[in-house]
Amino acid sequence: MSPVIVIAAISGLIILLLATGVPIKPLRFVGQVAIKVMIGALFLFFLNAFGSKYGIHVPINLATSSISGILGIPGVVGLTVIQMWVL
Repeated sequence: MSPVIVIAAISGLIILLLATGVPIKPLRFVGQVAIKVMIGALFLFFLNAFGSKYGIHVPINLATSSISGILGIPGVVGLTVIQMWVL
């Protein structure tokens, strides 16, 4: 796909949303989930940074970030236990 088509499609969607109005509730929910996923990735980053001297490494991807972001610290502990138990 060429960049011109991608930029045109994104611009068209932005114009469509500006013309019709954006529903606030679904957009707010998507934003909150995205922030939780980013916080989960930050949790995993610190776990990997401080756990490297103990041999603890949990990969940072969308699934693990979502689990740790939505469940919080218990999710990080659960991922660590699963990582140590499986590998």
